Amino acid sequence: MTMPLPLADLLAGVDEIRRSPTDRGLLELIVRRPAVGAREVLEEAELDLTAGLVGDTWTDRPSRTSADGGPHPEMQLTIMNARVALLVAAGDVERQALCGDQLYIDLDLSSENLPAGMQLSIGEAVVEITAEPHRGCAKFSERFGADAARFVNSPDGRALNLRGVNAKVIQPGRIATGDVAIKR
Repeated sequence: MTMPLPLADLLAGVDEIRRSPTDRGLLELIVRRPAVGAREVLEEAELDLTAGLVGDTWTDRPSRTSADGGPHPEMQLTIMNARVALLVAAGDVERQALCGDQLYIDLDLSSENLPAGMQLSIGEAVVEITAEPHRGCAKFSERFGADAARFVNSPDGRALNLRGVNAKVIQPGRIATGDVAIKR
């Protein structure tokens, strides 16, 4: 098993993360969560207005922050910067999917570059960044270490959205690894 990186090594990777493209970025990884704790890496997927990533368990996941306790409509998809995922996975490509997000894009996800309401075209689909924060949780800490959780949840980590962003599907369609995500 890959050992978690210490905070100093994580901080040393920030400059590379800051070099992420700002307007167009490559969709590097698509991950479906068919059951709690399970991950399926996909080459292609369908994004749906109601289901989000088709076959993902988002529709079955309760939320403490939704009005009815069901899946939060503003947290339908999670998107993570692919460079951050690779860094916290200590360079182990096989462990990136354990971050728990569905889409991994080489794109600057900072609040300044990608504020809530901004849209991304990916393949045939369009998603919209939502205002709901995405933070490192206990599972993230278990998988990548307490330093990784501190790193993504730090003030700089939050400004850069190192843990990622939440989004919702506003135009359904097929997406595939290698598609370019384009700010609209």
